[in-house]
Amino acid sequence: MKILNIISIVIVMAVTCLSCNANNTNNNNKTMTQTSTNADNGRTKVAFKTTMGDFTVELYNETPKHRDNFLKLVKEGFYNDVLFHRVINQFMIQTGDPDSKNAASDAMLGAGGPGYNIEAEIAYPQFFHKKGALAAARQADSVNPKRESSGSQFYIVTGRNYSQEQLNQMQAQIANMRIRQILDTLVIPYRKEIMKLRMSGDTAAINNLSNELIAKAQAEYDKNPFVFTDEQTEAYTTIGGTPHLDGQYTVFGEIVDGMTTIEAIEKVPTNRADRPNEDIKIISATVVE
Repeated sequence: MKILNIISIVIVMAVTCLSCNANNTNNNNKTMTQTSTNADNGRTKVAFKTTMGDFTVELYNETPKHRDNFLKLVKEGFYNDVLFHRVINQFMIQTGDPDSKNAASDAMLGAGGPGYNIEAEIAYPQFFHKKGALAAARQADSVNPKRESSGSQFYIVTGRNYSQEQLNQMQAQIANMRIRQILDTLVIPYRKEIMKLRMSGDTAAINNLSNELIAKAQAEYDKNPFVFTDEQTEAYTTIGGTPHLDGQYTVFGEIVDGMTTIEAIEKVPTNRADRPNEDIKIISATVVE
């Protein structure tokens, strides 16, 4: 995968973006923004009752920190009376903010939690954002470079279906985005030097440095290029999902029953903050023995 032509001006753009990202620490900018076992596959299940119906999730053993924390909160009754505070049709539904309990209709939600984060367990491409995936919400990379998960907030993917052509285009876009992210990081130590070269008008030196950093970014990206697996392609072209989130968040489980409830929730009317106009509440969450 080669970098797009517009990358030739990325050095100047990156310097500007660095200043913007340094100030992007508002909690409202969160992004998206997965004991006992079952005999069938050794995975633990949790059953949820909500004001719009029931659903059951299955937790992956390959993400033990998220699994164990989730079960701990469930057993403590943490999720009882918590709202689905962020709902976006054909994308996902999000919950787990304790501040949403009995929250006023105009309250800003999405920043609450148990007071800690969880170390990322991004097991990609084994687990990805297919429809029904259970994943941990987190703050943006600009304030959370280790991609640590919220201690309690999670989302369930609904997404949509994609054609093979759309996936090919998305794969190219994601590849270029990740090369750009690598390049942004490589630019940091050269920021002062780049500014001096710009002030002096030394275009040749800027071009030489740009070409050097672009080559390094391409080489770093080529160590782990982004490619949709056959399993991802099959899922995204049949049941659907949100492929642009892959590899960025910890997916730690999936829906095994009650997807119709999730689909009903995703379609409810919402306000400008994506909060449902009428509260949708988790009544209870119980570990399935």
